[in-house]
Amino acid sequence: MENVLVEDVLHRFLLERAGVRGALVRLGPAWREVATRIDYPVTLRSLLGEALVASALLTANIKLDGELSVQLKSVGALRLLFTECTDQGRLRGLARWDAPLPEPLSLDELPQAVMAITIGNVERGQRYQGLVELRAVNLAGVLENYFARSEQLPARLLLAADGEHAVGLMLQKLPDEGGHGAVQDDDAWTRVMHLTATLGAAELLATEPDQLLYRLYHEESVRLFDPRPLAFGCSCSRERVAAMLRSLGREEVETTLVEQGGRIEVHCEFCAQCYEFDRIDAEQLLRGVGGVSGTA
Repeated sequence: MENVLVEDVLHRFLLERAGVRGALVRLGPAWREVATRIDYPVTLRSLLGEALVASALLTANIKLDGELSVQLKSVGALRLLFTECTDQGRLRGLARWDAPLPEPLSLDELPQAVMAITIGNVERGQRYQGLVELRAVNLAGVLENYFARSEQLPARLLLAADGEHAVGLMLQKLPDEGGHGAVQDDDAWTRVMHLTATLGAAELLATEPDQLLYRLYHEESVRLFDPRPLAFGCSCSRERVAAMLRSLGREEVETTLVEQGGRIEVHCEFCAQCYEFDRIDAEQLLRGVGGVSGTA
């Protein structure tokens, strides 16, 4: 019987003997939903898949109320990279670029690049943003440096993506190994890093999560927690689009109405949903009147 890989899931686990916590994300349909919306160059598609996985991995060990996003902006050929994971496990992402992209695509060589990790609830106005220094060639290295600076604890990330799947593994050394049922072992982190170094991108993409963890860490007493389902999903809404239009101001909204023949159409780049507002809708939202009608 053919072995069916478990996809669109986040696994949290603990290496009890080593005092190391981890998370493994495997995306299939959710990643393909993002990857096939635009004809991305192969290099950029891989980076987008890695970032989408990373946004899910980063939610593994935090109490999230809202969304966690990874955003990269540059004045070079790669203008924007954005991925997001919500507290409901909904994922979305996109990238914008100008051809030709540099080959290979090294993050530390992007001109005037800025990366940020944002956590919070947009509707409640509660947001925390941390800037990430781009001092590594790839995204995994960039995020490892971020953890070292922000949490002052070592972390190891492996990220891989192709046209079908996007997979990521994250390991973090716990601050107190002995407090998790483990015997103090000064060599534990080094030992786990040696085991992790044997894992290549092809094996990471091809192997079922529980088999992969057992194959690598069976001598470290792997405790696997209940999986968390993930799926493609967009957080856009008519209310959010109305708030965006309101923020533009009356003059720009009225100008857009004239240019578009009395109707404003806003298309979501993530999910292709179209929101339409006629003159009556526009007047209501500019006055702050709730319950805006129209086509969604």
